[in-house]
Amino acid sequence: MFLKKKTFKSKIFISLCAFIVCLSICLFSVGCANDSFVDEKSVVSIEKTHTVNLTDYYTITYSDGSEYVFSVSSGEDGADAVSPTIREIYEDYLEENPNVTYEEFLKTFLSGNDESESIAINKALLSSVKIYCEFIETYRTFPSQSSRQKTIYSGGGIIYKVDGEYTYLVTNYHVVYNKSSALTTNISQTITCYLYGSEGSPVQTDDKDVYGCAVYDYGVYGVSCEYVGGSVTADLALLRAKTADLMGVNDQITEVVLADSYHVGQTAVAIGNPDDAGISVTKGIVSVDNEFISLSLDGTVRQYRSVRIDTPLYSGNSGGGLFDAEGRLIGICNAGDGEDQNVNFAIPLDIVECVVENLLYYSGLGYENAKKITLGVTVTSENSRYVYDSSLGYGSIIEDVKISEVTAGSIAESIGLKNGDVVTAIKINGEIFEIDRYFYISDILFKIRENDEIVILYNRDGAKESQPYTVANADLKNID
Repeated sequence: MFLKKKTFKSKIFISLCAFIVCLSICLFSVGCANDSFVDEKSVVSIEKTHTVNLTDYYTITYSDGSEYVFSVSSGEDGADAVSPTIREIYEDYLEENPNVTYEEFLKTFLSGNDESESIAINKALLSSVKIYCEFIETYRTFPSQSSRQKTIYSGGGIIYKVDGEYTYLVTNYHVVYNKSSALTTNISQTITCYLYGSEGSPVQTDDKDVYGCAVYDYGVYGVSCEYVGGSVTADLALLRAKTADLMGVNDQITEVVLADSYHVGQTAVAIGNPDDAGISVTKGIVSVDNEFISLSLDGTVRQYRSVRIDTPLYSGNSGGGLFDAEGRLIGICNAGDGEDQNVNFAIPLDIVECVVENLLYYSGLGYENAKKITLGVTVTSENSRYVYDSSLGYGSIIEDVKISEVTAGSIAESIGLKNGDVVTAIKINGEIFEIDRYFYISDILFKIRENDEIVILYNRDGAKESQPYTVANADLKNID
């Protein structure tokens, strides 16, 4: 079920021209989706009509004489170029065509958008790495004797944040963890990453380390990383490397772009290091948006919330990014069904963002663990249903999140929550986070820090708000 690979070895940017070619491909395939569209119209021309500061404006002329104008930020020397997303083009189009749903827009204007997807994924490669972790393991040579050897595991990772001196990377916890480690720590003490296009592999030298095991040379492209923190219960680990070291290999590295959401049926592209053969790309769709699977990463079986995908994953894909068709991160690949290649799994975007931001915050305070409060409620799901939104072109499952038990002496009891209350949102310092799936409560609790004020919104014979509660340091507990 695990996807890290065990081995024994004892300035690019989206150019304006490319975008125009892409858009031309998308828009030349035009048909009639419903009465709000003009029948059988086609694109006659696309030309730049004027420029304001760093923004160029282009006009598309159709065979029926109608026109559509869109803008592209040129950027100074291309460095700041930002191409509009499909959603932004749609929202611009709505100004003159208010009755067109997103689904209708996609059907009519964006059939054949493979080229735009290819461009987006190529850009995501600038945020992708492959990772090697060394471990000292003990193996038995004779019934009464044992010896040590060095084992190297490989996986994938993403560049999450470029922050001055350090760049932070994310991978799976099980990539950097080994319960069979012969040392006092189960976390790899030697972690090395390679950027896409500048890849290499560890080569055994004639030297020995302090444990008497082989020393490996990672070459000029290998960049040393250090473990910052992690969570076995989320299967996420935060690493960091010196930004100068990474920039020295490729000065075009970039942070991943986080998607706003993901949904069933959308493209799911995995970028990882399958079979330790180098960074590569596989493509599928999101099959199930949220489900629970059983994994044992450290000898303890736990339930992990996952996105199910039919994207092919292989040993070594662990820790690599899962991206949508616009190259935005929607998850971190972490498990696969060895008997069914079309059933694979990734850690959902919601968990990735909440846990990684938590680890970033507390690492700055000297902690390796994530921390969060315990609210003190048991909740159940009621009235679960699928709701389709024609304006978005996709739907989602929502449910009523009902409190079935309040723990005595808990935060929940102190702020007035009771059995039977239906939780609708959590307010943190005035910012509202909606709750329409029961597991979102756990995600959102990772966002809470010391001195934050929280308020629970709920229904009890009408909409209500709990008493406010200011979080104390004693309320925050380490999360394994």
